[in-house]
Amino acid sequence: MSATPSPHNSPHNSPHNPPHNAPHRPLYLAAEIGGQRSYDAAWYVELARLAERGALDFVTLQDTFARPGLDALAVLSRVAPATERIGLVPTVTTTHTEPFHVSAAVATLDWVSRGRAGWLVDVSTTPAEARLFGRRPAGTVPALWQEAGEVADVAARLWDSWEDDAEIRDISTGRFIDRDKLHYVDFEGATFTVRGPSIVPRPPQGHPVTVVDATEGHSRETAARHADVVLVRAGRPDEAAAIREELRSRAADHGRAPGTPRVLAALTIDLGDGERPLEPGLESAPRTTAGDTGPHYRGGPVDLADLITTWHGTGAVDGFHLTPAEPRRDLERLVNGTVALLQHRSLFRAFHPGGTLREHLNLARPANQYAPAGGTS
Repeated sequence: MSATPSPHNSPHNSPHNPPHNAPHRPLYLAAEIGGQRSYDAAWYVELARLAERGALDFVTLQDTFARPGLDALAVLSRVAPATERIGLVPTVTTTHTEPFHVSAAVATLDWVSRGRAGWLVDVSTTPAEARLFGRRPAGTVPALWQEAGEVADVAARLWDSWEDDAEIRDISTGRFIDRDKLHYVDFEGATFTVRGPSIVPRPPQGHPVTVVDATEGHSRETAARHADVVLVRAGRPDEAAAIREELRSRAADHGRAPGTPRVLAALTIDLGDGERPLEPGLESAPRTTAGDTGPHYRGGPVDLADLITTWHGTGAVDGFHLTPAEPRRDLERLVNGTVALLQHRSLFRAFHPGGTLREHLNLARPANQYAPAGGTS
């Protein structure tokens, strides 16, 4: 499949010369730093720092129970003190795991990163993964995504189970916690029950950023109800725009704020071959092709900048989540080439304006659902 034609015919309305009267919309960029199995934390620190140098909003680290490897959440907890601004978003599988522990682990990442944590919600669907735990057989995909939504729900409640000023730490009186500001969540889901409160104080962001890949239809309800950021795999801007409209319509039905969630197009990038000439007679943006993991871009950094500019300029997406085919090579070319060009065109910022991932993404810090009106958030 190919990207829709970009308006190269008009020099006043092209990726190189965006129209001056076009409304300014923030462009969000994220990158995956997995893909090459490594047991050396320095490898992930290097890639995260490289992405941070390009002022990317966040990095993700894939994880699954289907293959051996390090735990993504633990790895990014190691990366956290070695970075300063970049958001850190590990894949966290909600199937076969305890929701209470999931919420505590993600909250801990938010604390050790000083408010830069998120989590990419995923499910385990295969019998082989179920046998690793031996607790229950593999479930159906719709049921697993319903459970994932309930995990996201109870995680938010547990994060709110401590009000922001619940910790007193008064050594003279021996009072360390105001127990009136701790709350039972008393959650009953289809497959689990959690009473609470959490064992971890409320995270710096209130709620770490929730990310969901909503390419498959079964995950879209969970994304619409709970996700701050949604990843979609689409081969054309109009296809991505349709998914974005559907997600935001569903989110509005659940009473969520306009513009929620942020929608990023997920794209695997191979920047090893450099720029490629357009086919004779075809004036279009660089093409994307279908791959095993979704749309795949192969070309050079300049053409990729044009693709990003075109898709974002049409309002199809809020940004891109880019997975390098070769992590170090492609991430370097992304930061030094594509991102630098987008910054030169004033389409992407040159530095992180805030300290938390929510600030990067222009997301408000959620109010605490258990705090009294007018109290702490």
